Amino acid sequence: FTSFLHLPGTSEEVAPPVQQCFMVPKKEINVVSDMAKWKRSQAYADYMGFILTLNEGVRGKKLTCEYKISEPIEKLVALLNTLDRWIDETPPVDQPSRFGNKAFRTWYAKLDQEAEKLVSAVIPKHLADAAPEVAVYLKESVGNSTRIDYGTGHEAAFAAFLCCLCKIGVLRVDDQMAIVFKVFNRYLEVMRKLQKTYRMEPAGSQGVWGLDDFQFLPFIWGSSQLIDHPSLEPRHFVDEKVVNENHKDFMFLECILFITEMKTGPFAEHSNQLWNISAVPSWSKVNQGLIRMYKAECLEKFPVIQHFKFGSLLPIQPVTS
Repeated sequence: FTSFLHLPGTSEEVAPPVQQCFMVPKKEINVVSDMAKWKRSQAYADYMGFILTLNEGVRGKKLTCEYKISEPIEKLVALLNTLDRWIDETPPVDQPSRFGNKAFRTWYAKLDQEAEKLVSAVIPKHLADAAPEVAVYLKESVGNSTRIDYGTGHEAAFAAFLCCLCKIGVLRVDDQMAIVFKVFNRYLEVMRKLQKTYRMEPAGSQGVWGLDDFQFLPFIWGSSQLIDHPSLEPRHFVDEKVVNENHKDFMFLECILFITEMKTGPFAEHSNQLWNISAVPSWSKVNQGLIRMYKAECLEKFPVIQHFKFGSLLPIQPVTS
C-alpha cells in the first residue's frame, strides 16, 4: 500500500496532487458477476493493503502501550465522541418490537446531515474538496437506518474511511498504531453502544456459524497483537478469568468480553467458530486463518460488497501497479 507507506513525514502541509478530482462514491457492484470487477479493482488492492499494513503495525503490541498521537487522530476521536454524545441525546423510544429501535433513525438522520461538516473538521483546508467523498464512508459505517442493522460491511466502510484519510495524507505511516488502538477502538466502543442502545439486528449474520454478529477486523488485528505473547495462548481466550484480567490490553479479548456480556449459555454453543479457533495452536496461525476467512466470508460475499461504494480514492478501475 505504497501511498500509505511512503508519505513524506516532513512538511505538515503537503499540497495535494493537482490531478486529484474528488467525487461522491457510488455503488458499482449490482449483480453477482460484478464481484470479479471488485476483486481486480484498485479499491480492493488498497483496502486489503491497508488492513494488512495495520495488521503488521500492531503485531505484538498492547492497547495500553505508548504511541504517537497526532492532531488528526485527536480530531477523529473527537468526531467519534460526538457520535457517542448523540446516542445519549437520542434515547430509545417505546415500541412493540424488541429489536431495531426506531430512535436509531433519528440518530442516523443527524449523522446524515452533519457528516460532511464532521469530516471537514478533520481534514486541512486545502483538502476541503475531499470532504463529500470521504464523508460517504463515514455515513455507511454505522449501520443501515432502514433495516436498523449493523454488520461487517458497515465495519468495512469505516476501515475504508480511514484508508481514504491515509490516501489524502491526513493520516500517515507513523499513525498506524493510533489508527487501530485509538480511533478504531473508539469506533468499536461507539458501535457497541449503538448495537446495545437501539437493539440493532446483525446484518447478514450467519448466526452461530459466523465469527461474530457484528465485527470482524478487531479479531484480525487483535490476534496480531497477541502474536508471540509469552503466556497467553489461543486456548486461554475461552477462560473467563484470563479475559477479565487482560481485556484492557488486547482488542481480541475485549471482543470476547462483549460477546459473553451479550449472550447467554455455553460459549461453544453461541460462538462455535470462535470456540474452534481457540483450539488453534498459535496466534500467528489464528491471524493468518482469520485473514483468509475475512476475504472469503466478507470481502468475497455479494450481499456484503454490493453496498460498497467507489470513488476517486477507492476506484473500481483495475489495479494499475
